[in-house]
Order: sequence, then structure tokens, then C-alpha cells
Amino acid sequence: MILAIESSCDESALALFDPARGIVRELVSTQAAEHEKYGGVVPELASRMHLSALPWLLEEFKGDLPAVTRLAVTRGPGLLPCLSMGVTLARALALATGRPLVGVNHLRAHVHSVFLPLHAQEPSGFLVARAALLPHLGIVISGGNTLLVRLGEDLSIRVVARTVDDAAGEAFDKGAKLLGLPYPGGALIERHAAQGDVAKFVFPRGIPEKADLRLSFSGLKTALRYQLEKMDDAQVRAALPDLCAGYQHAIIEQLVAKVGAALDRGTYRSVGLSGGVANNRTLRTRLTNAAAQRGLPMFLAEPKHCGDNAAMIAFAAWSEPDRPSDVAPAPSLTVDQA
Repeated sequence: MILAIESSCDESALALFDPARGIVRELVSTQAAEHEKYGGVVPELASRMHLSALPWLLEEFKGDLPAVTRLAVTRGPGLLPCLSMGVTLARALALATGRPLVGVNHLRAHVHSVFLPLHAQEPSGFLVARAALLPHLGIVISGGNTLLVRLGEDLSIRVVARTVDDAAGEAFDKGAKLLGLPYPGGALIERHAAQGDVAKFVFPRGIPEKADLRLSFSGLKTALRYQLEKMDDAQVRAALPDLCAGYQHAIIEQLVAKVGAALDRGTYRSVGLSGGVANNRTLRTRLTNAAAQRGLPMFLAEPKHCGDNAAMIAFAAWSEPDRPSDVAPAPSLTVDQA
């Protein structure tokens, strides 16, 4: 069994994975309420909260330690002070128990997380079932990353497309801040957008050319700011649903267009969506439809595994046993360099 530790940003998490049964236990301690006071994640505060939360979480797994055969920890990318907390605990456990320790790339774990439900259905037949779904187009959309990657038959990962500036999740959160919504604001934009008209406010799409798979979201935030400068507070409050609908529509339309172009240019047997923004219901529906139009199965990370979690770290450590085991924090590590 594999015990995994995740501490890349503002969630402290541990999970125990058994290849014969799946996820045996997982716990997450979130810091969102604390960081909301500052409008975003404060690395120093996050690392101190990891220092308090991780030992408490480990206490809940103490009875499982004799059965653990391997340890895994997020090695990057992420916030260096936060990564260091998880890596330090993992190294201490490895020394105390004599168990081998493997470092896992956070983005690779997101890519593999979409297959957790498939493994849960039939653990003994999972490897054969997954092999039939490769090559796979993985879509990772979070607060810090927006990537389209190709997961090959040999489990190699190659970046197909990525944002050239801000991530989609960052666009959601910073757009929400401009609109006066609290952090984290992506879910709040989605909630207001459900009551709005996407045609009332039309925002630009970054890099609209179909032949160019790159994504861009920084200009969208600027366009929202210029629009808000034309309005007073009362007008913004009255138009909030329509502003959110138009803003969300611009983000999702760009993502759907780039995913469709990537699918049309490559050869894939399946598609997967993961990362924190993958909880957006409109995005899940639109990308599922895009895959279905091309006759491809869509695999969606479960809502509890879209954000940062240790279950995906443990699962990736088992899914890719031959990956490098270096556990030095690597905040700048990209998925194609792992």
C-alpha cells in the first residue's frame, strides 16, 4: 500500500492507496477560509498551516503505517515553502519506517486522477482497461496551470498546448476579485453566471486562430477591468449575473475551441478533464460534448479529486512506478520535464 502526502499550495492532504482495493482512506485540511482574508494564498501563512495540519492528519493514519510498503509525496510544481513541509514529513517517515519514498509531479498526478473511478470499478482489470484508452488527451485546468497533454501508450507525457500567460483558474479568481467577489471566486462566478445572459457582455478570446493551440487569459482580465471602469457600483451590482456569464463564457469558449482543435489534429482514444476548474459544470458539459462529437469517451476527475489531494499522488505513484524518485521540491517543474 502507498501512503501519499500533498502540500503544494493551501491544502494539506494524506491518502492511503491499495492497488487491490483503491483509495482506502483520504483526508484533506483546507486553508481557504484563512486565505480569503487576504484575497489569495499567502505562501508563508500556508506553510505554517501545513506545519500544524500535517502531523494531525498523520495521526489519523498511524494505525495503517505497518501495512504501508511505499511512501509518496508531491515534489512540485507548487509553492516552495508549502512543498517543503510535505517533503520534510515524507523524508522523516521514510527514515523512521525504512519504506522507500517516491516524489510525484503534481501535474502528472492530475492527468492520472481521471482514471481513479475506472480503477475503483475493477482494480484487477484496470491496467488492461487503461491500455485500451491510450493515447489519451489530458486537460489540466487549475488556478496555476492550464495544459493539454498527450498521455502515450508508454505513459510518457507530452505537452500539446498551454497558456502563454495566466491560467484559466487565475482568470476566474482575479476576475472575481475585480467584480468584488471573495476568494476563491471561480465558483461564485459560475453561480452568478447561471442567472445571466452571455450575450449582454462580450469579452475577447485570447489567440482565436484555430491553427494556434496556445491559450491566453491575461487580456480577458484587462477587458473586464476596462468594462467595469465604465460602470458605477450600482450598475455593476445590477449587471453582475450578465458580467459573470459573459466572462465565464469567454474562458470556456477558448478552452473548448483549443481542445477541439487538439483532438482534430491528433490521434486519441480518450479524453480526460482534471484540476480545480474541472469542477465547473458548464465546462464539464461542453468538453464532454466535444469528446462525444468525435466518438471519444470522456473521463472526468471526481469533484473531490479536482482540487489538490493526496489520492491522486498515491495513484500516480502506483501508475508510474518507473518515474524518477527524487523528492527535492521542484516548484518550476513542468509536466513534460518530469
